[in-house]
Amino acid sequence: MSLRALAHLTTALVLALAAGAALRADDTTTPTRPSLNGVWQGPYVPDMTRDGRNQKGAAELPFTEEGLRDWKSYDAANGDYTGSCLPFGLSRSVNAPNPFQIVQSDDAVAFLFEVGQWFHVVPTDDRPLPADPNPQWFGHSRGRWDGDTLVVETTHFNGWTRLDTVGHPHSDALRLVQTFRRTDADHIAYTVTVEDPKIYTTPWKNERVLTRQKSGLIEYSCEENNKDLREGHIKAWTPPSVK
Repeated sequence: MSLRALAHLTTALVLALAAGAALRADDTTTPTRPSLNGVWQGPYVPDMTRDGRNQKGAAELPFTEEGLRDWKSYDAANGDYTGSCLPFGLSRSVNAPNPFQIVQSDDAVAFLFEVGQWFHVVPTDDRPLPADPNPQWFGHSRGRWDGDTLVVETTHFNGWTRLDTVGHPHSDALRLVQTFRRTDADHIAYTVTVEDPKIYTTPWKNERVLTRQKSGLIEYSCEENNKDLREGHIKAWTPPSVK
């Protein structure tokens, strides 16, 4: 089987799983684990330091010298990877104004993002990370249940993404810790803690409320109307490894 065929098959399997996921508020996967299945809408978070409706920002960030240089020199017009329709990465995909679907089973939780049509699968069955994982846009995640809260820890990012739209930086040393706790039939309390010793002197946290949606995800195409890139308003982005 070709790599392209395998990729299509993988996507088809994930979407089939999503189509079969129950979206009822009373759905439970096991007697001790609340179901997170459903389509969820969080607040749009272009700047993770600010407070807003259904979100608590982190205020002033504790930059290292390297982190502050990166933050002050960033200009999206000089070439931001999202302008070239490349993967947003885990943090920025959750921050997007688009909803995402959670598909939960006994040994994994899949996140299906409307933005970019990307998906991210998080094993929850205690399997270890690969011995030498290849750095990825969305990193490598492992999940565990702490009572009624899903805790997702993600490492081994490629270091090419930004945490949010305004461009708060991270490095390949980034460790994200996300928590998901269903507070009632229609809401999830969500937190994300950012740890990156190259960029920040101490960890910092952002808190939000996710709201269950009755509708499903819709099709999304970044390339279809990307006039800013085609007309030269922004520069094409080049990965650091090939500059």
